[in-house]
Amino acid sequence: MTNQAPYRGSCLCGAVTYEVDRLEPHMAQCHCIMCRKFHGAARSTFGEAKLENFRWTSGEGLLESYVATNGTTRRFCRTCGSSMTFAPSSGGEGLVEFSLGTLDTDIAERPDAHVFMDFRANWDDVDDDLPKFTEGRDSNPWE
Repeated sequence: MTNQAPYRGSCLCGAVTYEVDRLEPHMAQCHCIMCRKFHGAARSTFGEAKLENFRWTSGEGLLESYVATNGTTRRFCRTCGSSMTFAPSSGGEGLVEFSLGTLDTDIAERPDAHVFMDFRANWDDVDDDLPKFTEGRDSNPWE
């Protein structure tokens, strides 16, 4: 693994691959119910990149989309089911949010917040010093 752009990522089966030239500063750990179910884990961690800094390098045609009842769109590999990207129902124009767990290269950047803490799994103990929010970054601090 390297810590040098372009960063590379892939799905579990390796059919879908991408590159990211530059990461944006927001990297949230999301605890909402939909992210937990989409990732099959206590939380998901998404990074952001500007669209011009993100590109699919293979397998884009294998991506399926799921549009949730709240209008968010989640894309995943139809072969292996890997969670690849997330798009909010509004806002986020010009950005792509991608699952940091799909990166094949190391990064220096780290998650900067926990969001949707009011919906976290009761068995998920969060004990770091990152800012925590009841819902999105613009909501009340979680205590």
